[in-house]
Amino acid sequence: MIEEEVDSAYGQLQRADHLLYVTLKYTRTGDIIKNTIKRLITTFDYAVLEILEVAKDNKKIKEIPFSPIARCDFLLKVFPKNKEIKSYYDLYFLMKKIDKSKFKVREEYRKNVTLITDDIEVNVETLKGYYLNVKIFVEFAKAYGRDNK
Repeated sequence: MIEEEVDSAYGQLQRADHLLYVTLKYTRTGDIIKNTIKRLITTFDYAVLEILEVAKDNKKIKEIPFSPIARCDFLLKVFPKNKEIKSYYDLYFLMKKIDKSKFKVREEYRKNVTLITDDIEVNVETLKGYYLNVKIFVEFAKAYGRDNK
């Protein structure tokens, strides 16, 4: 089961990669930015599930919550003093906020396409930063699973 979750996280990451570096390059729409963020959220969910399954096997937690948000809260219980995990946690909830918010698009179909929510602007460079952070988190989840079996 654990290997399936890592494969799912990598599969979602590959889809997000394609959206970011291929589809967005040619379409330049706000919907592609929004879909990429959704893929990154799903990738993050799978990686968190991987970490929590290993933590459950090592008896650090008793059960894994059903809700993805509750799983992220448990992630902070597994790593209570880790500032990097807290930053990934914050990124996750930032992406969730962007995903749930109503949005406008500035310069659609142009080079500087930007998704604008209430107080957050996501352009291609910002989206690449989110992607790289999620990719690092997935690598961390894989390493945590490998090192704690």
